[in-house]
Amino acid sequence: MDPVIIVGAGPVGLTLALALARQEVPSVVLDEGPGKDEQRPARTVVLREDTAALMERLAGIPIAEAGFRWAGWRSMRRKQVMQQITFGDDEPAPLHIAQHVLTAALRDAIAGERLIKVAVENRLDSIEQEKAGVTAHTRGPKGTWWRGSYLIGCDGPRSTVRKLQDIRFAGRTAVERHAVAALRTELPWPGEALLHRMPPWRTSGPSAGEVTGRPLADGMWRLDWLLPPGKDLVTPDLLVARVRETLAGWSGGSTPPYELLDTGVHIVHHRLARRWRVGRVFLAGDAAHLLGALGAQGLDEGLRDADNLAWKLALAWHHGPHEALLDSYQVERRAVVAARLRAADQSLPLLRAGGGLRSVVPGSARGHDALLTDGHLGRGPLGAPGAYADSPLTPPRAESAAEVATEVGAPVVDVRVTAEDGSFVQLRDRLGRDVLLVLLIAPGTGVWERKHWMTAGIMPRLAAAVTALPHPAELLVAEAYPGAAAHTVLLIRPDGHLVTALSGVRPADLYEAAEATLGKPRATAEAPAGTS
Repeated sequence: MDPVIIVGAGPVGLTLALALARQEVPSVVLDEGPGKDEQRPARTVVLREDTAALMERLAGIPIAEAGFRWAGWRSMRRKQVMQQITFGDDEPAPLHIAQHVLTAALRDAIAGERLIKVAVENRLDSIEQEKAGVTAHTRGPKGTWWRGSYLIGCDGPRSTVRKLQDIRFAGRTAVERHAVAALRTELPWPGEALLHRMPPWRTSGPSAGEVTGRPLADGMWRLDWLLPPGKDLVTPDLLVARVRETLAGWSGGSTPPYELLDTGVHIVHHRLARRWRVGRVFLAGDAAHLLGALGAQGLDEGLRDADNLAWKLALAWHHGPHEALLDSYQVERRAVVAARLRAADQSLPLLRAGGGLRSVVPGSARGHDALLTDGHLGRGPLGAPGAYADSPLTPPRAESAAEVATEVGAPVVDVRVTAEDGSFVQLRDRLGRDVLLVLLIAPGTGVWERKHWMTAGIMPRLAAAVTALPHPAELLVAEAYPGAAAHTVLLIRPDGHLVTALSGVRPADLYEAAEATLGKPRATAEAPAGTS
């Protein structure tokens, strides 16, 4: 079968290629550039715990060592600290990393991967779909025709793939603008990220009075200043003045030594593609959505797109058409991103309205800071990973369904498990391998070798049920899982989302849930493949 064609060699496209390779699916990555990214310290990304773990799993290196995990977070308004968080086991720290460093790590991982071909200096200019595959043509010094099984547009906000498929990209332009600077300096809060609203040294209105400081590796910081509405030119002199003014305000009145490394203007757009699938063509990342206000990280959502789509494409590539499964990519991911955009668009007028609301609603300033913190830290409606609660892959609720702390469709908690070879690993380490995961909660098993309890109690019956599932599955055992009683059985998708939790070994219910997860026909009629 022909390889999957991936258009775009940014983090989302490279992640998708690696995710497919881990599931034995070949791909061709069309890179319109020379294969090397410009180093821009001011262009950074913030990854939540699970997407950072995805990067480490795919790249095969500790991404965390190339980035920086924040020691804490503080939110200030004028001179008052409104909220302060110290990150620990109960509050995993976000990972902050320069985008070119992340991309370089992914490129290094791809360099040794036999199933991935990166074609540099190839700019897409046409797509032709047939029943059995896709043909793409590229121009440039190495332009040619490419034949693929599927094609995924990971080619950014100005996506050629989206335009060639005539897909609307509705939304708002320039929702917010931020002046950005990357610099090396020492601040009074080593390792802590900071959101400072209405700092006392700014007197020109609330829009000019919000600055965010995010620490990076090697003593670097990224500073963002919210700019007033309009298109006023951000000059180098203005940026330097902002840097000196802010550093002096945070350091007691005098500007500490600093080295300015990079500057820029970050313009936030809110847009959502009307369709994410047209036959054998898909969109992912910035080609499908743009969001970024209130701390929301667009790349983080793009990586979730790749993780969601990879196992579905792999199953279709290996086992033949699974139209309902492929359609579920758009249904699941578009709904989650749309909810994030709605939450941001509803919150922005309140947060940027100036003093009017604060003077009427007691305590609203503190509530506003909490909202902003949630967005920056990946929590709440503005930032938390989405759950696929209304997914067409969700099985009907079985009589044996059990309650756990994770909702159906939400990402599972990363607990220590015993793998089939008897080793102790983290649950996330077993994801992304084109297999379903069946997790038994069995207190006490952690103190015995697997061979001693694999033939005892309910294990033989559960092992037989797992073997009989309609798709390869791995049986794992954990001593505990949040909210789960002993002998609860969890069925987990390859991308780490919970399918169902059952009380005890119920082979028929487990089989039905697995079939639903694979997109098998259900009682209700399904829409034709590729429809919106």
